[in-house]
Amino acid sequence: MKLELISFKLCPFAQHAIILLNKLNIEHEVTYINIMDPPQWFKDISPTGQVPLLKADDEIIFESAVISEFINDISDIDAHPTDNVQKAKNRAWIQFISSITGELMPIVTGDEDKFNKAKESLFNKLTRIESVKSDDKFFNGNDFSIIDAAIAPIFMRIAWINEFTNNALSIAEFKNLSAWSENLLAIEETKTSVVEGLDDVYYSNIEGREGHLSTLLVD
Repeated sequence: MKLELISFKLCPFAQHAIILLNKLNIEHEVTYINIMDPPQWFKDISPTGQVPLLKADDEIIFESAVISEFINDISDIDAHPTDNVQKAKNRAWIQFISSITGELMPIVTGDEDKFNKAKESLFNKLTRIESVKSDDKFFNGNDFSIIDAAIAPIFMRIAWINEFTNNALSIAEFKNLSAWSENLLAIEETKTSVVEGLDDVYYSNIEGREGHLSTLLVD
């Protein structure tokens, strides 16, 4: 089966899928488009006009959560916990984690008031996750799971923002989340899930948005 993932370079949901594809050693191609001016062929095949989109041979699979489940279904390795209750809890937390992505946009683009409100909401959600995260390497122990792929793109963007500023989004107060972030960002599957130099693109995106975060950038 030929797999082609279609998205844009900064999309965290596409990165989630790429990390999972990498971890499960599933051969795939990635096609990046300009989401602000998508090509007509993309409009023709995307029911929602949103990314990511996965082509499996000539079939179209959309919605990021469904794409992740499909990737897991076709793998020889199940990246969910074997216990059904734990699997359900993982799926619920994956949905919760996906909502965190919504906080990053106003953090990058908003004025000082919107930035502070989004940061407060982000840290409230991180507090919830910290309350259920053990000190294990990954969410479910030493075995990598889909939930790890889901949160890694968020950790990467938080790490970039902290690098570009004087730790404007420091998560040091979250002992287990901080360790989880370090573990996920250190693995090769996460490192190779983005194009080279994407951190510079993210920096330029912050600058170009001219929100409050851009005033916190340091040399």
